[in-house]
Amino acid sequence: MATDLIEVNPEQPAPEAIERAAAAVRRGRVVAVPTDALYALVADPMNLQAVARVFAAKGRELNRSLPLLVSDVMMAEDLAAELSARFYLLARRFWPGALTIIVPASAKVPLKVTGNTGRLAVRQSRSPLLAALIEALNQPLICTSANISGQPTCRSGIEAFAVMDGRVDLVLDGGLCTGQGATTVDVTGEGWRLIRAGAISEREIAEVLGDPQPG
Repeated sequence: MATDLIEVNPEQPAPEAIERAAAAVRRGRVVAVPTDALYALVADPMNLQAVARVFAAKGRELNRSLPLLVSDVMMAEDLAAELSARFYLLARRFWPGALTIIVPASAKVPLKVTGNTGRLAVRQSRSPLLAALIEALNQPLICTSANISGQPTCRSGIEAFAVMDGRVDLVLDGGLCTGQGATTVDVTGEGWRLIRAGAISEREIAEVLGDPQPG
């Protein structure tokens, strides 16, 4: 597979670049893009061939879920079996932004996307490029870190191209991403759990939810 590279302004992406990426996603392909955190791989979560390509590109274990990017809370509601009060409190405070929230997945989400867990990680990004891409496609996107599993996430378009060359169809080069990466919190149980530390601290989450993480 030959990987193409297109330079793009991540704050004001050219419509041609967005359409090129959208066309690749519609064909079931995988695209590396800059985000408000680090570089990510995006693809169509409802296309099982695309899902398999993401796992293959990363060398990711099949029992690990793939996070989804949404345009807003309403799109998250469409993907979730149910959403708790904790979800709405966190989304209202931190979306769009660097917080991924794990919720129960609805039956419409392929089980492979959830890593066969029935749980789904969702986030609304602050990235204008990702917002434009979701708008062009009118659907959620797989949005997982651009890296080989176990290795550091790519921080620049050139690095993403070097690491993912031959593994993805297209890289949108938006220069250097300096974000910390997203925090991940699980609200599927009676309490909540910090799964991955990132740009939003455990203390900030606890302040919003009004209770500490269960010990």
